[in-house]
Amino acid sequence: MRKYLAVFVAMLLLTFNGVSYAGNATHAQQATPETRVKDFYTWFIPRLAADEAYPITDKEIYRHVAKETVNFLRSQYQANKLPEDAEYFTKVQDFDEKDWGAHIEVHPAVMLGSVALVPVTFGSKDKQTNIVFLRQENGIWKITKVVDTLDYR
Repeated sequence: MRKYLAVFVAMLLLTFNGVSYAGNATHAQQATPETRVKDFYTWFIPRLAADEAYPITDKEIYRHVAKETVNFLRSQYQANKLPEDAEYFTKVQDFDEKDWGAHIEVHPAVMLGSVALVPVTFGSKDKQTNIVFLRQENGIWKITKVVDTLDYR
């Protein structure tokens, strides 16, 4: 009897794990542009704050950012041609990583044809708002571009 119970529990766990895994695999395909932006910055900000390897060099970035954008930014980074006045995805040079990590406010997307524009505000004190552009790549919303909302200087 114990043998059958153990086999049953093992099968149940394998089945549940398979369902959970399948659900996670399709999560990215079902995610909205807003959830994709939130997921990206939740992943990105701690890695950038850790000041170890620049997150653009992490292969995980391809989960969030369009391949052409990553490849272009990597080539700019390797050639030391990225702007030094601000980080590309945050549009600032320095930030309070704890405040920004805890305060990522994603606003509703605006659709322009096949492009989603998602405003995102960081921080609770010195707030920074950026506009994140996304396009679907193989059915998954991916970041293609980020601009700030500051006046031209």
